[in-house]
Amino acid sequence: MKWFLFLIFFAAPASIIVAQSSKAKELVSKMTLEEKVNLVVGMGMNIPGLTQNTGPVIGQTMDKVPGAAGTTYAIGHLGLPNTVVADGPAGLRIEPKRKDDNNTYYATAWPVATLLASSWDTKLVGEVGKAMGNEVKEYGVDVLLGPGMNIHRNPLGGRNFEYYSEDPLVTGKMAAAMVNGIQSNGVGVSIKHFAVNNQEKNRNTVNAIVSERALREIYLKGFQIAVKESNPWTVMSSYNLLNGTYTSENPELLTTVLRKEWGFKGIVMTDWFGGKDAVAQMKAGNDLLMPGTPNQKKAITEAINNGSLEIKVLDENAARIVDYVLGSQAIKKYAFSNKPDLKAHAAIARKAAADGMILLKNNSSTLPLTPQSLAVFGNTSYDFISGGTGSGDVNEEYTISLLQGLVNAHYKVDEELKNTYEKHLGDYKAKHPKGNMFQEFMNPTPPAPELTVDAANISKIANDDAVALITVGRNAGEGADRKVENDFNLKAEEVSLIDAVSNAFHAKGKKVVVIINAGGVIEVASWRDKVDAILLSWQPGLEAGNAVADVLSGKVNPSGKLASTFPVKYEDEVSAKNFPGKEFPEKATSGMFGMKAIPGEVTYEEGVYVGYRYYNTFNVKPAYEFGYGLSYTNFKYSNLSLVSKTVDKSITAKVTITNTGKVAGKEVVQLYVTAPAGKLDKPAEELKAFAKTRLLKPGESETITFVLTPADLASFNTNTTSWIADAGNYTVKVGASSTDIRQTASFVLGSDIVTEKCNKVLVPQVAINELKR
Repeated sequence: MKWFLFLIFFAAPASIIVAQSSKAKELVSKMTLEEKVNLVVGMGMNIPGLTQNTGPVIGQTMDKVPGAAGTTYAIGHLGLPNTVVADGPAGLRIEPKRKDDNNTYYATAWPVATLLASSWDTKLVGEVGKAMGNEVKEYGVDVLLGPGMNIHRNPLGGRNFEYYSEDPLVTGKMAAAMVNGIQSNGVGVSIKHFAVNNQEKNRNTVNAIVSERALREIYLKGFQIAVKESNPWTVMSSYNLLNGTYTSENPELLTTVLRKEWGFKGIVMTDWFGGKDAVAQMKAGNDLLMPGTPNQKKAITEAINNGSLEIKVLDENAARIVDYVLGSQAIKKYAFSNKPDLKAHAAIARKAAADGMILLKNNSSTLPLTPQSLAVFGNTSYDFISGGTGSGDVNEEYTISLLQGLVNAHYKVDEELKNTYEKHLGDYKAKHPKGNMFQEFMNPTPPAPELTVDAANISKIANDDAVALITVGRNAGEGADRKVENDFNLKAEEVSLIDAVSNAFHAKGKKVVVIINAGGVIEVASWRDKVDAILLSWQPGLEAGNAVADVLSGKVNPSGKLASTFPVKYEDEVSAKNFPGKEFPEKATSGMFGMKAIPGEVTYEEGVYVGYRYYNTFNVKPAYEFGYGLSYTNFKYSNLSLVSKTVDKSITAKVTITNTGKVAGKEVVQLYVTAPAGKLDKPAEELKAFAKTRLLKPGESETITFVLTPADLASFNTNTTSWIADAGNYTVKVGASSTDIRQTASFVLGSDIVTEKCNKVLVPQVAINELKR
C-alpha cells in the first residue's frame, strides 16, 4: 500500500499536461503559420568553442538559464512563454558561473544510473529524483533531458553509465521511479533515447536491425513501463535508424506504438540535430525539433505551402507543445530561487551512492576495515570519477576523492605515497589543461598515465601500512564507445601495480582491496584472485569518497547487486561479434560540425538473449552474474508459497527473508520465472519482479510479497503480433541472484492467454539469423 500511494502521489503533476488539449487547440487556431512553425522548432543552441563569438545558433537560449541545452519559442500575444530544457540523466547541467555575477550555480552530481539500478531500490531512486527535480525547478528549467533508458546490450557502450541495466524490467521500474520523483516538483523529464540507441559509433547513421520480438521484449519494454507508470512529459527520439527508418521520422514507433498502443500524451522531441527530414519528423509525430535550425523552419513552411505537409499535422504537433507549455513552471511565472538546498541533496546523494555499491569479493572478512594505516594506490584514488562525460556530465562544486573520504572517516593514510601521487597528477594537469565542452567532445584530454611505483618503495610501504587500497578508474561518455584493450581489460601498468602491491603486502600477511570506479563493466577474472576484496563503487557522484568510506568502514552494509553481467572475458559477450556492426565509408557524407557521417549497420542477432538471458540459457559462466552482490551479513530465504496453483488473473508469491548474520543489512530479493517450452524459444529464466527489504537487524525477518499477472508471464508472438502467456507449467525461482536460487515453486496455466494484441509494425526489412536455444 505504501508503494501504491507513492506512485499515485508522484504521478499526479504529470496529469496536468494531459488535461488541457482543448485550450491548446484554441490557442493554436489563433497562431499564424510562422508562429506554428516557430513553436515546433527550437530556438537554437550555444555551443562553447563553436559559437562562442557569435552567440547561439539561432534565437536566444542564454537569456534565462546559461548552459541549458535549448529553449522553446515564445508567443507573447497568446501568453505562451519560452520554456527551457537542460541536460541530463545524472543531474542538472548548467553553467556554474555567469558573466558579471559573483554567485555560483552548481548542481548536484548524482550517482550514475548504473549505480542507482544496482541499489534495486525504487523508493530510494524516487527520493533522488525528487531532489534532482527540485534543482531543475529552482534553477528555472522546465524539462530535464533524462533519464536515459537504453539497454546495456554490450559492455563497451560509451553511454552505459547513463542507462540502468541489461534487463528491461529493472530499466523500466528504475526509470518510472526517477520520473515520478522529478515530476513531483511540477517540472518534466524527457525519457531517452527512443529507441535502440545502444552504441555511440556512427550513432547518427547506424541502422539497427532488430526482430519484432526482441524489440518488444527487450528494447521497448522499459520505455513502455515508464510511460504507463510515470507519465513522462516528453520522450526523446534517438539518432539512429531502426529497421531502415530514422526513429525521429518513424510514425510506427512514435505514433502507432508510443501513442496509440501505450497511450502516451506528452510531446516527442528529437535528440539534438537528430534525423534528416523535418517534414517526415512532423508526419511521424515528432513534435519538437531540437535545438532547432533555420533550414528546418524553411522546410516545414515550404511543405505546408506546397501541400506536401497537411496543416492539421502541424496543428496537432503544435497543440501538444502548447499542452506542455501550459503545464510548465514558465507559464506559472514561478519565481525560481537559484538556491536549491545543495547540502541536503549531497546527503541524499551520499546515501544513494553507498546503497548502490556492490561488494564483489570479501575473502576472510577483509572488509569492513577498522581504523588503521592505509596505503592508497592508483591515480583515481586521488582524482575520483563522479560521473561520465558528455551531456551526462554535471558541473558540481566538488567531488570527494577516495583519499578525502578516508581522511574524513578517520583513517590514517600514507602521507609520502599521497604526496607522490598528488605531484604526479598536478604536473600532468598543468601540462594538459582541459578544453571547453566542444573541444573535449571532439578530442577529449586523455587521463594521466598511471604512476609507476617501484618495487622497493612498495615493499617499504608494505612494512609501514596495514592495508593496501588500489583504485581502478574508467570513464566514458557521449560520442565514442569504449575499447577492449586498456579499457574493458586492465592496462599493463594497472596489472603490474596490482601484482606488485599484492605480492608485497601478502608477503607481510597483509590485505589488498581493489575499488572499481567505473561507469560500466570491466574484466575482473584475470586478476581478482590476486586481491582479498573488491568493491564496485561505480561512479558515485559528488560525495564519492565519503560514500566509499561509509562502505569500507562498515557504517553502511553494502546491499547493491549487479544489474548487468560481468563476463569472464569480452569474447563471452554474445553481442561481441556484431558490436558496433559494420560501416560503409564509401557512402560517407558531410555530417555535423564538418565531421564525416559514415553509414553503419548492426544486426541484433542475439535476439532476446541479452545479458543473463544468454549466459544462463547457454550455460556460459560469467565472472559475476546478474543480480550478484555480497553483504557483511547473511540472509536465509524460507517459506516460499503461491496462493494459487492455477492462475488466469494473478498469482501471489510470498517469501520470508531472515538476517542470520551479526550485523544489520538489506537484501535484494529477485523473482525469476521459467516458462514452459511451447510455441516460442524462451530464455532459461527471466526476471519478473524484485524488492528490497528494509534494514533487517540480526535475527529479524521480513515477508516479501509479489503479485504476478498473465501479462508478466507473456512473450511476444511475432506470428500473431500479440503478447501471449503460454499454457503449461511455470517455475517460480526466488533468490539472491540469477543463479543463486534459494526457493522454488510451480504453478500451472491451463490455457493460452492473449494479454495484448498489437499492431504489425517496425518489421525488419531483411532476414535476421537469430540465436536460438
